[in-house]
Amino acid sequence: MRDRYDAEAAQQAVAQWGAAVGEALALRTYTSRLLGADPALVLHGGGNTSVKLRRTDVYGDEVDVCCVKGSGWDLATIEPKGHPAVRLDGARRLLEVPNLSDEDMVSTLRSLLLDQEAPNPSIEALLHAFLPATFVDHSHADAILVLTNHADARSRVAAALGPDVVCLDYVKPGFDLAVAAAALLRANPRARAMVLLSHGLFTWGETAEESYRTHIALVQAAEDWIARQPASRPAALDDAVVAAAQRRVGRVAAALRGTLVRGGLRALLDARTDPELLALLADPRLDRWVEAGPITPDHVIRTKPLACVARVPNDGDDEATRVALEDALDRYRQAYVRYFEAHVAGRGLVALDPLPRVVLVPGVGLFGVGSNPAAAGIAADIGVRTLAVKATADAVGGFVGLPPSDLFEVEYWSLEQAKLGKSKPKPLEGKVALITGGAGAIGVGIAGQLLAAGAVVALADQDALALARAERAVGPSKGLMTVHVDVTSPEATAAAFDTVAAKFGGVDIVVPNAGIAHVAPVIELDADAWRRVLDVNASGVFLTTREAARWLTLQGCGGDIVIISSKNVFGPGEGFGAYSASKAAAHQLGRVAALELAQHGIRVNMVNPDAVFAQGAIPSGLWAAVGPDRARVRGLRAEDLPAFYRERNLLRAEVTGAHVGAAVVFFASGVTPTTGAALPVDGGVATAFPR
Repeated sequence: MRDRYDAEAAQQAVAQWGAAVGEALALRTYTSRLLGADPALVLHGGGNTSVKLRRTDVYGDEVDVCCVKGSGWDLATIEPKGHPAVRLDGARRLLEVPNLSDEDMVSTLRSLLLDQEAPNPSIEALLHAFLPATFVDHSHADAILVLTNHADARSRVAAALGPDVVCLDYVKPGFDLAVAAAALLRANPRARAMVLLSHGLFTWGETAEESYRTHIALVQAAEDWIARQPASRPAALDDAVVAAAQRRVGRVAAALRGTLVRGGLRALLDARTDPELLALLADPRLDRWVEAGPITPDHVIRTKPLACVARVPNDGDDEATRVALEDALDRYRQAYVRYFEAHVAGRGLVALDPLPRVVLVPGVGLFGVGSNPAAAGIAADIGVRTLAVKATADAVGGFVGLPPSDLFEVEYWSLEQAKLGKSKPKPLEGKVALITGGAGAIGVGIAGQLLAAGAVVALADQDALALARAERAVGPSKGLMTVHVDVTSPEATAAAFDTVAAKFGGVDIVVPNAGIAHVAPVIELDADAWRRVLDVNASGVFLTTREAARWLTLQGCGGDIVIISSKNVFGPGEGFGAYSASKAAAHQLGRVAALELAQHGIRVNMVNPDAVFAQGAIPSGLWAAVGPDRARVRGLRAEDLPAFYRERNLLRAEVTGAHVGAAVVFFASGVTPTTGAALPVDGGVATAFPR
């Protein structure tokens, strides 16, 4: 356990924030970030911190407040405003109240905020307020959880941390826990820290440094005690086994995600296949570890009480893999329904979906499941750390989790239930899109529209520098990845799909968009140039569409292929023989694919744009190549060409990549039962009206 406190960095924090919020809150922010920077202490919003100080209220009076971490803030990136100020006298008066519901506690804490626009204080705000020390730190440190998830937890804590650290049996966070903790510390005024069994560690001090360093020292003491125990670690796997698992992850991910989607869960996956994790998955104790539940109940909201273990054949047979996954998920679903029915007891609770958020596939990897990349990544991170903590705990005497009734109370917390149905998903949330020719103006425009509609996007292109530029143009997003592909190569195209599946769990929307052009009249058209254009624009669309069909049928939950065709299919231009013929071939292929793939619920449609010169700062590579010639033929300057094409359409509209993207979103949203259709995005070119 690394002590990250640095006096110079602490003073820099004071210089940065102190003038606005005071030295105490500036240092509180600094040491909170130190805790949040270490996933062995705090993981994805877990833990909380506070500082007690004086503030001026709206009446101009000096009042004591407890600035405690606000809901929704992550300690790793918290800012001073992430610690809203709660009136301390009002919070401490709640000790006199015999009981308080979660809803009343939240309402009361909000009424005690100095700033009514501030976020809700942490659910453990009262515990912070009831403790007398100025600074209080709380984490779910791995080493502490190894000590406390055990039948003999108290003696372990005493042996590892010493007699001046007190233990409190598990109580659900909230009012009851705060009251119990306050009573324990009144009875043990000399205690320097408190361990909540099956939950985490609280430390305190009169300075931010003291509270933080006490925290680190105790976690280090726990780690030292663990290291002194005789241990049995999972056997390492050889490189060939690891490589085999990593080769399989894409197809298994697609089959798993397809099964989840068919089960009613629109989700993405986050796959983990590092060697240490694969060794844990291969350990014969895996099922016992899973059945023991989470390492701290806070994780239940992210991961559900248990992970799902799915064992698939190691021969790579897709159908056998699909059947094994369906069986595993069906067993999980039935067990979850039994768990819910056993604890709901007529309380009027709304059942959550009965599908897992962490799926363990020995020999392949761990998959986090979530409605977006962040949620899937959080589930995966927690899943990986849960296995590691349980393996360590098992090595030093075993892991004992909380009973299902306690987990149910957290998972079905009334405060969480109140959030159900309050947010409406975006139309393409949980969908994965792959765009070839992704580095160009049309590709960037499509990507922006798909991301705005909730999809995650893979931009695929053969130009690595252009891909990097396109990624910057689209903007930072966890829902965006880039992948190198030569669409004229069957192997490269297949590898691109596999890469996307390994990242997000499959693909739902495929946009064959890669294209090039060559200008020459037929009588002068070079055969090599003809073949090059056909290779990219026709064969590239064929290979992309074929691979899309294979992956979409593997997943078994339908999908969309939207081919970026061209106005030239219906209204060809002189000198564009190779381009027009190649686009017509791709267009006709799309119509045939629509006939063949409808039985699998896969829609195939075409978008026919005209003259997309740019999307923002991203120019069209195609027009950069052929534009000067087209301008010369028409007696124009190259810079006047966009205006010429705008003026020739009926609506006098400039066509952008975003317009093409909006058409793709229309088809992919499935708002109409449409396949085999062509949608012009050209401002209205009468000679190219579809017929």
